[in-house]
Amino acid sequence: MDDSSERENHEKEEEEYWQLCIAAHTCGVSVYQAIYGEKIPCMISSYTGNAWLREFYQMFRMDRIVFKNLMNDLVTRYGLKGTINIDVAEMLGLFLYILGHNIGNRLAQERFQHSGETISELFSLVLDKVCEIGANLIQPSDRQFKEVPKKIMNNTRFFPQFKDCIGAIDGTHITAVVPTSEQLRFIGRKGTPTQNVMAVCNFNMEFTYVWAGWEGTTHDTCIFYEAIRRQDLQFPHPPKGYLRPYKEVRYHLPEFQQGPQPTGYEEVFNRAHSSLRSEIERAFGVLKKKWKILKGMPSYPYTKQVKIVIATMALHNYIRKNALNDTHFARVDLDPNLYTIDPDNVNGEGNASNDDVASDMACLRDQITMHL
Repeated sequence: MDDSSERENHEKEEEEYWQLCIAAHTCGVSVYQAIYGEKIPCMISSYTGNAWLREFYQMFRMDRIVFKNLMNDLVTRYGLKGTINIDVAEMLGLFLYILGHNIGNRLAQERFQHSGETISELFSLVLDKVCEIGANLIQPSDRQFKEVPKKIMNNTRFFPQFKDCIGAIDGTHITAVVPTSEQLRFIGRKGTPTQNVMAVCNFNMEFTYVWAGWEGTTHDTCIFYEAIRRQDLQFPHPPKGYLRPYKEVRYHLPEFQQGPQPTGYEEVFNRAHSSLRSEIERAFGVLKKKWKILKGMPSYPYTKQVKIVIATMALHNYIRKNALNDTHFARVDLDPNLYTIDPDNVNGEGNASNDDVASDMACLRDQITMHL
């Protein structure tokens, strides 16, 4: 294809994209005018949010085509609407920029040339819609768990012994901002307030369950038992049960990478188990690397902080499912040892890994061990 053809295709794509942006405007013009119509703009930069948006897709932590598809889904499936002066593309760009770079309201005002009140309202509006996406995306794609994950199917280290494994469970801690009077419940071993988040992921680093919002002092086991006990939480129970490693035996991957090879059946099993369970640590690693807001949560109301965690996980899944080559996922796909330990998991182990398991699961573990 010559340069002129490539340029024509690029211009055509740009035209289609901005037509979609125009189509995303709302009919609620009178509401906007009633609230903001008489205000005198406080920003005078000619480099408006929409103009800046055209140049910096990479700042939104996703490829242009993924951004476009996400915007289209928010409009057509979740009812997100723009205003008379701000289209959905700019609303989404603002939202992603705040999540990806953890910028404050003041910097967002200068970047997007809107008032602080407008920035806050737009962020909250998109946040709610992305959380709605999360309700559909953060769940198992195969509720019957009939398919063998490709990571297991294509690796002789795991197949066929681990063919019935469906994913990994773990907890992670996200920074939290709470009133001084409530901090005691949130301050864990690291000495700072956090929310404890329990999640499940499959072996493609996609989150299939999340329960965010627990105080940082809450132990993982407490959250896990509450999740599996309450039917209203719709926890995706594995058909056979929960497979834990052997206690008092080397487990974490760095222990094997930096020390001698496994000795004995139990260490062989634990290394394989740890390798599979590291998928959740890798998923957390990508999540926190991509969305900087999780490393320094602003002083939003706590309910909003919880929503932000869910929204970033929804975006994480959306990108994983739709991006052909995402930078953050590509890096971890190429390096299986990247993010294998989550520094924000203060317990340093999976939610169910220290719990007693039913005798039949213990027998299954022994059977797997003898065949490894």
